[in-house]
Amino acid sequence: MMCTIINILLFFDVSGGEILVILLVVFLLFGPKKLPEIARKIGKIIFEFKQVTQRIKSEIDQEIQESEIKKEEERINEIIDKDAGKEGNQTEAK
Repeated sequence: MMCTIINILLFFDVSGGEILVILLVVFLLFGPKKLPEIARKIGKIIFEFKQVTQRIKSEIDQEIQESEIKKEEERINEIIDKDAGKEGNQTEAK
């Protein structure tokens, strides 16, 4: 759990010394009894955030796929319409 918090802080370009200061302040503010509870809450928040992010990403991917399928169907229908028009012109010429 602590590694996850440290990885997040490193993502925001927080150095090792700054992480130690943050951990020391958290320890002094909340004490050793509340620290595990706080870590669990932070872990749950991070887990929920990842789930929401994944759902949003999958919805965006699905919309992109549906859009691409719709464009391809329109292109195929245009080709079919053009071919049908050419065949109609050839039968009229005969």
